Amino acid sequence: MANVSRFSRAALQRVRSPRADPHGAAPTSLVLNRLLAQAANEESVTIGGLVGGLRKRAFGIVLLLLSIVALAPGLSVVAGLLMLIPAFEMIMDHPAPWFPRWIASRPFPSRRFAAVVARAVPALGWLETVIRPRWPTPVDATRRVVGVFVALLSLFAALVPIPLSNVLPAATIGVIALAYVEEDGLLLTLALLFAAIVVALGLGVVWESLRGAQWLIDWL
Repeated sequence: MANVSRFSRAALQRVRSPRADPHGAAPTSLVLNRLLAQAANEESVTIGGLVGGLRKRAFGIVLLLLSIVALAPGLSVVAGLLMLIPAFEMIMDHPAPWFPRWIASRPFPSRRFAAVVARAVPALGWLETVIRPRWPTPVDATRRVVGVFVALLSLFAALVPIPLSNVLPAATIGVIALAYVEEDGLLLTLALLFAAIVVALGLGVVWESLRGAQWLIDWL
């Protein structure tokens, strides 16, 4: 517990204070800072416990955290498959993410969680200097569209058996999640357009891989 607290305090000291939001909503970096402070008081955290305190921003924050985890090659499969759950719930227009109990209650070491958040917050603080609410879009329609693209990108991040193939889909999901939670319609539109390109490239890679496998089978 003491180690977790010392690590969390050191991480918080390295994070630049987030900019104030004139619309009254806390910046994403501040929300993550609060989760970091919460983890400092516990030996472990759970997905259910984290989601319970995020309210209407739960989808965006959960996807953002999972996308950061998915950037790691050894964790991309697990994180990618986990992202499918909130993605399909967004497509079904659920108001908040819900995980099965065996996933929601599974403990995750606070120190590892703090390490992930501490690496992400400084970059988010910088991005928040240019990200702001603009180009408002219908919440329900946006949620479904975001869910579709996140589901497709998550499959590529988790299942395409090519080294570093997880990086581009995971990073794209991170940008989509940040734009969604910050209600930046301009960035969200650009991110979804880029996601469409990534999906097209991914489908092309899968198609060529299948053709190559079929050629090999015919040759043998």
